[in-house]
Amino acid sequence: MSQIDTVLYTGKTHTQGGRNGHARSSDGQLDVTLSPPGSGRPGTNPEQLFAAGWSACFIGAMNRAAQVLKVSLPAETAVDAEVDLGKGGDAFFLQARLTISLPGLDRAVASQVIEQAHQLCPYSKATRGNIDVELQLA
Repeated sequence: MSQIDTVLYTGKTHTQGGRNGHARSSDGQLDVTLSPPGSGRPGTNPEQLFAAGWSACFIGAMNRAAQVLKVSLPAETAVDAEVDLGKGGDAFFLQARLTISLPGLDRAVASQVIEQAHQLCPYSKATRGNIDVELQLA
């Protein structure tokens, strides 16, 4: 298991009610109503929050990878993240797909950026070997 030498940031939230509840960050910047997926009720769910966090982090990791490779990412760089909640037997699991858009970047170079980012991104590290993950270049 990897160990942190220096903590750079700690996200703090307080959640009540689980999937039928409410979550708020300690700084008040995040304040969301939670609802189960597909319920039709107002609010978001943990899978959407995870997808948003991972895709944002992945773009940051691609920026770092691009610096190392001495290339510039296009301004339109984007990641579409899909996180599935599923069931296997009596247990619940996640799986994910990241579709990465790097318009105008050579496909071979884009693939290098994506692979390096997947090695750098803390979300990718946390999920590696734990859930099925597909990376696709749009």
